Amino acid sequence: MEENQALVVFQDKIRRIWHKDEWWFSVVDVVSVLTESSDGRNYWKVLKYRLIEEGSNETVTKCNQLKLVADDGKLRETDCANVETLFRIVQIIPSSKAEPFKLWLAKVGYQRVQEIENPELAQQRMKELYKQKGYSNEWIEKRIRGIAIRDELTDEWKQREVKDIEYGILTSEISKATFGMTPAEYKQHKGLKRENLRDHMNDLELIFSMLGERATTEIARTNDTVGFVENKDAAIKGGNIAGDARKKLEIETKKDIVTHENYLDISEKEKRRQIRGKW
Repeated sequence: MEENQALVVFQDKIRRIWHKDEWWFSVVDVVSVLTESSDGRNYWKVLKYRLIEEGSNETVTKCNQLKLVADDGKLRETDCANVETLFRIVQIIPSSKAEPFKLWLAKVGYQRVQEIENPELAQQRMKELYKQKGYSNEWIEKRIRGIAIRDELTDEWKQREVKDIEYGILTSEISKATFGMTPAEYKQHKGLKRENLRDHMNDLELIFSMLGERATTEIARTNDTVGFVENKDAAIKGGNIAGDARKKLEIETKKDIVTHENYLDISEKEKRRQIRGKW
């Protein structure tokens, strides 16, 4: 694997969270990638025990339990470590991927400093990453716009006294009203596990996701909602607006908006289309 390809794999596979003014990474994800183990959680459990036995328990204690999105779409506590601690863990794991991984960690840290100084860089890098994965420019623009709408909604919730842990519940309400299923059910419908659901939506699915969340933001502002209960009502109403629009389009086009397609399906179709175009 070339270095650049390795960096893309790490970016895609390893969950991370901004905590205490720095990036913290899922140790289980790191272990799984470096060892190619089918049970990274158990590997890390054994490794922790070994570190403690050898007197290196300081490395273990520096890992914090932070909430990250799990395979089932729910936030669950998992061992996370900052860059310094991860370097120590990586050094004791025999893996040919260790060096490019260290480079990736250093690059992530440097890029974050740059993005703080110039936020536009974060968006540019995101676009480049999606292009490397094979997404079309049109799809990328919708995805970026959807992220902005999502951020605006969560900022609104924060100002309206909604707790971080409640964001997932409100998001599920919008999704149920828009598509008839929760994000977890939607991922199962598309045959996804850890993958990001919206990265596997087609154009129309992204558009109706944006509509539901944008409508929710507007309703919350108009009604000056405060707290979880009032914002849950706004979320349901916003989702219903998108859901009604989706149903009307499905009637007119006689096609389902909610599909089993995931990114791999869409990618393969695009490849076949390009091949046909060449001939």
